[in-house]
Amino acid sequence: MNYQFNWSILWTGQSGAWLLQGLITTLQLTLLAWCLAVTLGIVAGAFRTLPFAPLRWLSSSYVEFFRNVPLLVWMFFWYFGVPPLLPEGVQEWLFDHGAEFWAGMLALGVYHGARFSEVIRAGIQSIPQNQYESAVSTGLTMPQTYRLIIIPIALRLIIPPATNESLNLLKNSSVALTIGVAELTLQTRQIEAYTAKAIEALCAGTVIYLVVCVGLAVLASGLERRFAIPGMIVQMKAD
Repeated sequence: MNYQFNWSILWTGQSGAWLLQGLITTLQLTLLAWCLAVTLGIVAGAFRTLPFAPLRWLSSSYVEFFRNVPLLVWMFFWYFGVPPLLPEGVQEWLFDHGAEFWAGMLALGVYHGARFSEVIRAGIQSIPQNQYESAVSTGLTMPQTYRLIIIPIALRLIIPPATNESLNLLKNSSVALTIGVAELTLQTRQIEAYTAKAIEALCAGTVIYLVVCVGLAVLASGLERRFAIPGMIVQMKAD
């Protein structure tokens, strides 16, 4: 083997700055997409458990439509397909303010929102029926029951599966490189192209992803212990 390792390329020249900027962009993209995904997931997941058929149909359509199309397709759709439909002034503003970043965020948000909704639905369905009956007996309406009792309990129950989905979102943010988002994976590829040291560059990216994901998993484990409800656990149910 003639390959000569040179790990110093990771902290000399511009490589360190590229990795740091890539990490920051990845975290920003993940955080914004996560907020959108959780919001859509809570709404769609709650709608799927309501006795009102039109809302169940609407939320089910959203879930099946977005989760059964590859994430890469949604990246291209939001970046290449949506801007031409917007007014010219809006298009210019978007492309002057990082259109690829916002397209990537929307793609990740709506795609994982559909997946989060299944986690939320499972959490709601794991709540004993007597919780609903108790809420009704106190005079709460259905919206009040969901807002004050059902959703808060479900959010505490779904921390483990929601953590898994959150980590998937973080890792899937690397798909955004296909539309030019300068996240961590793209920056590692840039280091590889600049230094011709593929192994060192990719190892650096791998270690950073691993450290971030393990850190988030440990944090989520602590939250799970802190907010666990004794005797209650989420059971994922298929349609």
